[in-house]
Amino acid sequence: MISASAVTKRYAQGIEALKDVSFEIADGEMVFITGHSGAGKSTLFRLLAAIEKPTTGSIVVNGQNIAALRRSAIPYLRRKLGMIFQDQKLLFDRSVLDNVLLPLSIVGMPMREAQRRARAALDKVGLLERERARPIALSGGEQQRLAIARAVVNRPSLLLADEPTANLDSESASHILDIFRSFQQVGVTLVVATHDQQWLARFSPRVLRLEHGRLVGNDT
Repeated sequence: MISASAVTKRYAQGIEALKDVSFEIADGEMVFITGHSGAGKSTLFRLLAAIEKPTTGSIVVNGQNIAALRRSAIPYLRRKLGMIFQDQKLLFDRSVLDNVLLPLSIVGMPMREAQRRARAALDKVGLLERERARPIALSGGEQQRLAIARAVVNRPSLLLADEPTANLDSESASHILDIFRSFQQVGVTLVVATHDQQWLARFSPRVLRLEHGRLVGNDT
């Protein structure tokens, strides 16, 4: 599913966000990326999502080397990925349903099937009754669940999440954890960047621990 080999990401002025990072993630596995603020978690997330490319080394996702991908090929790779961003990137001028429909409209799915899929995704996260609402009318936890519904509406084999419970109260965070567990149970590969110790306590996953851009732990 994912193979990273000697990955380094260097930004302007020689700043290295990641340094010689290597790991593998199998199909259906749940892996957490942890580390202090600035350790490189979000950088690694952007590389896995093909938002950026490594400076050196390789990252292979679903058989495709991110570093070698042409720009035109990236949208096709992302059709097999679900991405949940820390800032959610919701469209506040559209309804809850329209937010979830967006990925399906991009790939040209017929409207009847797209609406069926979108409503199923909203039902999965407990938001079907809010489909006509605008995101601004939702609580923080509901907005995060909306972001999850949009990420999974394409039924991806790989789900990437960057701090999905950041700034949520304990009840909302617990609901998000339950949703992720249901994805794991049906074989979705999950990679979660998080500070939240609830994740570790609930799932006992394999953990990739980053420290100042280096991988210092890869264990359960």
